[in-house]
Amino acid sequence: MRTQSLWLTAAALFVASCGQNSSEAPVPDALEIDARAQQIAESSIIVDTHIDVPYRIKNKPADISKATEDGDFDYPRAVAGGLNAPFMSIYTPAELESEGRSRDVAESLITMVEGFVENAPDKFALARSVADVRRQFDAGLLSLPLGMENGSPIEGKLENLRYFYDRGIRYITLTHSLSNHISDSSYDENRQWNGISEFGIEVLDEMNRLGIMVDISHVSDDAFWQVIELSKTPVIASHSSARHFTPGFERNMSDEMILALANNGGVIQINFGSTFVSQKSRDYGDARSEARKAYLAQNPELKEADIYESFAEDYAGTHGPIPYASLDDVLDHFSHVIGLVGIDHVGIGSDYDGVGDTLPIGLKDVSSYPNLVRGLLERGHSESDIRKILGENLLRVWQAVEDYAATTSSNT
Repeated sequence: MRTQSLWLTAAALFVASCGQNSSEAPVPDALEIDARAQQIAESSIIVDTHIDVPYRIKNKPADISKATEDGDFDYPRAVAGGLNAPFMSIYTPAELESEGRSRDVAESLITMVEGFVENAPDKFALARSVADVRRQFDAGLLSLPLGMENGSPIEGKLENLRYFYDRGIRYITLTHSLSNHISDSSYDENRQWNGISEFGIEVLDEMNRLGIMVDISHVSDDAFWQVIELSKTPVIASHSSARHFTPGFERNMSDEMILALANNGGVIQINFGSTFVSQKSRDYGDARSEARKAYLAQNPELKEADIYESFAEDYAGTHGPIPYASLDDVLDHFSHVIGLVGIDHVGIGSDYDGVGDTLPIGLKDVSSYPNLVRGLLERGHSESDIRKILGENLLRVWQAVEDYAATTSSNT
């Protein structure tokens, strides 16, 4: 069901070139590499563990089953890029916990994703298991698994974990930009738990029993080490990159953390945002964040989520645009992780629709995965290894979490 004409054309050219001079090994040209990258993208299961489209269209509705003018994700672009299983981020801004509104917002976003499927059942399908993803891939449907970004909708009640599991949540990012009732945040100087809370320990145990992947993106370093010690199943970083390239940026993972994550059997899903992969972009982003904090302090009636995009536009107007990272910068993160822990512990967590104007050149939206594949080919990776990066590594972890849950009584 997937177009492979470019690949077949390139293959014919390749065979012809072999016949012209059989004494010399042919050197693939740009067309051949492009066609091979497209073929790999179209024939692989591509899992991206972090797409923020639900929150993006929360206040600006759009029909993502068709091409949209805004944002980084819609169905036509996903098909063009070979994307099969984008985790829809059920994101709740950090300040909603103190307002008691986290659960309501999470509920509304889950309902929204269910609506995507109801309105376009020939294009989308909810995915609650690895088996769903594989079956829907074979059927030519775009799977929509759900990941909850910020555990604040749990509201201190373990029974809410079961509720959200039943609604389709298959990973939970324990916290976001502020410390919450489960975990400290890498972005928050308030380290009220020195890691995770006593309730957070219970949350981890229940997530393991239910079959919900534990996501350590956004948590503090202390919280990470506690999670690694306590979780009985492999852990993911759904949208983080390597701190090696951004020293001091706690939101990314240090080499020691990546090694521990791999030893746990987990996977780091590389964030594409320029401020995650390039120090030059990081410096610009830090300065913009400080300016945004100062603006919010002067305008306490405003919330960060409400001005995030508009402030970035205003800041660029006076300070110039962000220095975008390149595709090679992103590839460097993949290469660094692979050099540390091997091919089995890295994947894609782009943060499309979540990092605003900071996407790197060559990876501007979900049609761009073939560019990533081409870069991996050019760096000498085999097709089988690239398929692991595109989705099989994450599916392995998800399957391990499902298998563990099947041995417990909480998921019956």
